[in-house]
Amino acid sequence: MSSFVTPGFGWARPTSSFQMGHGTLAVSMEMHKENRANLIRTMESYHAKGIILLRGGEQLTGDDTDREEVFRQDSWFQYLFGVKEAGFFGAIDISTSKATLFMPKYPEEYQMWMGPIRSCLYFQQRYDVSEVLYVDDLSEWLQKHPSLSLSLPLSLSSSLPNGSNGSTSSSSSYPKIHILQGTNSDSGLSPRPMIFPHSIPLEQHFESSSLYLSLSLCRSVKSEREITLMRYVAYISSMAHVAVMRSAKPNMMEYQLEAQFLYEAYHKGGCRHTAYTSICACGPSGAVLHYGHAGEPNDKLITERDMALLDMGAVYHGYSSDITCSFPISSRFSSQQTLIYETVLNAQRAVFHLVQPGVLWSICHKAAEREIVRGLMRAGVLEGAEEEIFAAELGCVFFPHGLGHLIGCDAHDVGGYIDSITPSRPAERGVNKLRTARLLEENMVLTNEPGCYFIGYLLDQAIANPRQSPFINQEVLDSYRTFGGVRLEDMFVVTATGASNITLCPRTVLEVEEVMSGGSWPPVRDMAPELKRRWSVLSDDRCAMKEVDIPLA
Repeated sequence: MSSFVTPGFGWARPTSSFQMGHGTLAVSMEMHKENRANLIRTMESYHAKGIILLRGGEQLTGDDTDREEVFRQDSWFQYLFGVKEAGFFGAIDISTSKATLFMPKYPEEYQMWMGPIRSCLYFQQRYDVSEVLYVDDLSEWLQKHPSLSLSLPLSLSSSLPNGSNGSTSSSSSYPKIHILQGTNSDSGLSPRPMIFPHSIPLEQHFESSSLYLSLSLCRSVKSEREITLMRYVAYISSMAHVAVMRSAKPNMMEYQLEAQFLYEAYHKGGCRHTAYTSICACGPSGAVLHYGHAGEPNDKLITERDMALLDMGAVYHGYSSDITCSFPISSRFSSQQTLIYETVLNAQRAVFHLVQPGVLWSICHKAAEREIVRGLMRAGVLEGAEEEIFAAELGCVFFPHGLGHLIGCDAHDVGGYIDSITPSRPAERGVNKLRTARLLEENMVLTNEPGCYFIGYLLDQAIANPRQSPFINQEVLDSYRTFGGVRLEDMFVVTATGASNITLCPRTVLEVEEVMSGGSWPPVRDMAPELKRRWSVLSDDRCAMKEVDIPLA
């Protein structure tokens, strides 16, 4: 395949790779080929035949205006095709593995506003697929495709009725058009319905029972190429967090910390998007779990006594990172800050000690929660017998969210709960907040994000609860009322032997204080091997992540 310069797709590299610039990772389109092959294998295990058909994301505008939002590809479509443009459809022939993209046909004046109109051959080479046609050709292509043999008359109906999805059995004896329909267990939402610009009455040939399930299973276990990409975006986000940590000073605004992260991730890593709204919570704001939204837009003045809780993650080629750092704005931990910070770090350590294939994620959550209880007992906030405190469910007063989640094309990635395949959401308080309760599998990528927070209304409820209040020292608790919270969040890969931590941020108290005082990072020596950080940098050829040998302290 020829090579030429294509901004956003490599600099004198083969056209079938994505790269934002000289110093960023080159992602081969082979990754998406592998993802498609993985999907086909999974679909065939459900005896599926025919064509897999997906609709890519559409260009959105603000309300009723022509103001275009910065486009971000639909995650399902990104996983299978890696297409960065809006308005595409994609089809995969299960029997031959051939992939076909259908691109919009642009009017001539597109060139004036948006740039060159690329040919079908251009996109075929760029995305390394079998063929590229126009969206207008899709209906006829489906009608005549030998794997379907529909032999149906053309129609000009503009869309398929919402909820009209044909057969619900994936073991049909004849080929089907497999479309995406299901419910995301995090959001409770479903993919957009399939709509054709020029359609034929295909409802009876649509099959919706196996694609969502199969794709969710595929996305929850990563390939080696996907893991390389996620190591890169975790590395870029980690270094951006370190830059923010160094820059944080009293009398700054919280949004200036967010701005520094966005600059570092884009300027140095080519990451235009973030995985979610950045949380830059300082002082009492740290007790608001999803701070940073429109009503609380990271707009507090930072003081010297504040503990900062910064939850920010970049996106590269459609794959997300999710990292949280907590640190003292003064650059030196107070005794209170040390107690709570070490409590959360011990919870992280306990989880990394347990992680290996076959372990229930809910067991890891309970181990983290127990460390939170123990730390609060050391701080004097909780008093009594550990088992009785744990049984009174006081751990989830201070640690009221799930331990972590699957991550990939989305920060809260799919596959957490899949009907009839994975364990159901637990009913027990605490673990019922988990976004997955699955057995860990090799090459899953998850976050390990315990936290300890002093959330006013939860504290008041516990004090009013006769089952919980006997274990609370209210005088000591009151001294933490304005503390906020601490969360530490690392991304890790489940390996055959345990966890491989791909987040490379300062974590021990000494590491944080040294970095904030101008110390080097990555460090000369690894002071916390129990965190299982996998030290790496971008390789010289920009195609992989290269291991770095950092000796133990």
